[in-house]
Amino acid sequence: MGRGRAAANAHWRVLRQWTLPVPSGGGRHPVNITHLERFVAVADALHFPRAAEKLGIPLASLYTSIDKLEAEVGQALFTRDGAGTRLTKVGELFLDEAKDRIAAAPAAAPKPVVPAGGKAKASKGKGRAPVVKGQPKPYKKRQGR
Repeated sequence: MGRGRAAANAHWRVLRQWTLPVPSGGGRHPVNITHLERFVAVADALHFPRAAEKLGIPLASLYTSIDKLEAEVGQALFTRDGAGTRLTKVGELFLDEAKDRIAAAPAAAPKPVVPAGGKAKASKGKGRAPVVKGQPKPYKKRQGR
């Protein structure tokens, strides 16, 4: 039991660097909230394709986000094998931290609504009209400039 607790404490020390405030004037950058949201989605589903579908993003983008997050943390957060996807010990500890960070993050700014309209463009037509048997050949006017 002592070894398990020591291992958990070692993992917690690794994660602790992300809970400390970022010093002004440089240093480490804070973890991207989008990466955390994607991590939580995968942790909840324990299935990358389902999580990507739920988030409405491509699967490759989800894999890239998780890889970047694992690189920032410095530890593997998931184990992927034939049995499926599971959280590692660090991943389990990081999941609580990620949920706290997401809850504490300010709400995303709404996207500005772009008014419809703009300059109208001349229609170029769809090419030659089909020839119908028994009808005169269609005449295509020259396009004006």
